[in-house]
Amino acid sequence: MDIGLAIRTIRKQKQITIMQLCEGTGLSKGFISNVENNKTSPSIATLESIADYLGVPLPYLLLTSEQRMNVVRKHERKETTAGSGQIKVQQLTAKGAMRMSIVELPAGASTGISKHAGEESHLVLQGVIQAKQGEDVETLEAGDSFTWNAIVPHEVTNIGEEPAVVLIAVSKELELDHLLNQ
Repeated sequence: MDIGLAIRTIRKQKQITIMQLCEGTGLSKGFISNVENNKTSPSIATLESIADYLGVPLPYLLLTSEQRMNVVRKHERKETTAGSGQIKVQQLTAKGAMRMSIVELPAGASTGISKHAGEESHLVLQGVIQAKQGEDVETLEAGDSFTWNAIVPHEVTNIGEEPAVVLIAVSKELELDHLLNQ
């Protein structure tokens, strides 16, 4: 965790001088300099004062670089295929146990029956699909959405004559995945 760098970066982005930060927080220039250079560990109360002056929530200063926003530009998306190469999958973003993808199913294509730990949310962007989970079967069109617990076997099939495009967000409880693969 690099609290000092976070403080310095925010301060510079907001074009705040060290002296302005000192005046706004009542802290000395030497202390602020030591904090920004990670030579001292400020108390939570001091961090709260700095965060308030900088206009950021205190927890933001405590995030590691891996915990901060992760951006994937359109041209950086990883593309894979599934279902004998018929189904195109674009990985939009992933962070920890959460990921989001755009899945394109040609007419008649199916994801096949699958199950895994976690939950899935789907938004149909284009086409007509059939979603099956256990005894539940629903026909969904563009604009419709649904969520299910992914540990129950499930399948999505394009029942339309045109390609179907579905935005899927998956939140997995990674520590439970091994239980399904036994």
